[in-house]
Amino acid sequence: MKKLVAYITTGYPSLNFTVDMIPSLKEAGVDTIELGIPFSDPVADGHIIERANLKALQSGFKIQNLFDISKKIASKIDTLWMGYFNPFYHIGLDKFISEAKKSKVNGFIIPDLPFEEAKPYKSMIEKERLNLIDFIAPTDSKERIKKIVTSSNKFIYLVAYTGITGAKQNEDLTPIINNIREFSNTPIYVGFGVNQATAKEKAKDVDGVIVGSVFVKILLDEGLTNSQKIDKISNIAKEIKEKINE
Repeated sequence: MKKLVAYITTGYPSLNFTVDMIPSLKEAGVDTIELGIPFSDPVADGHIIERANLKALQSGFKIQNLFDISKKIASKIDTLWMGYFNPFYHIGLDKFISEAKKSKVNGFIIPDLPFEEAKPYKSMIEKERLNLIDFIAPTDSKERIKKIVTSSNKFIYLVAYTGITGAKQNEDLTPIINNIREFSNTPIYVGFGVNQATAKEKAKDVDGVIVGSVFVKILLDEGLTNSQKIDKISNIAKEIKEKINE
């Protein structure tokens, strides 16, 4: 069965909300939670996730909140931390590794850390039996793909197009997928632009999808109560999970 990864902005609209929504998402078919770490300059994300990031920070989000929330949910569902390198650098990767192991978080997604620069950090992370997810983009050459994926683990994050999350673009990923398969058996998950309308097509020939903006847009809807937000997100997650496995 193909997997569904759900990105949510940690601590928004409240710290308790993030914890409360996990059982519903798991029941809806979400396999992995990608806890987004609020950051002031999320360069790979579109305006929806950027807005949620800023609102979370304005509400007083601190990295300690990420650690506390993770202790409550990561034993219940496969959990990854997604964040930009700045917090990891300033707080210290060793601190993140330590807290991840305490809370049973399984690894990190750091979109602005290039493969070449990630090598020493990847060694630190894998030494502690955690994962650092590798990215493949449509612009990567076959030679570069080989370098990246031969050491990949857990899954490979295949960016569906060149740009930011939430955009409505489409690229033929078949050649890239074939190149990845030539050099690695690691599962391939497609991210960027995945929603109810695109999920079935995006999931073609890969092992899973990563969905973010469509969920975060609901988090930002001030016309909904928190329970309504959870219900709506869970229903969309269930629909996407069914579509990718048709």
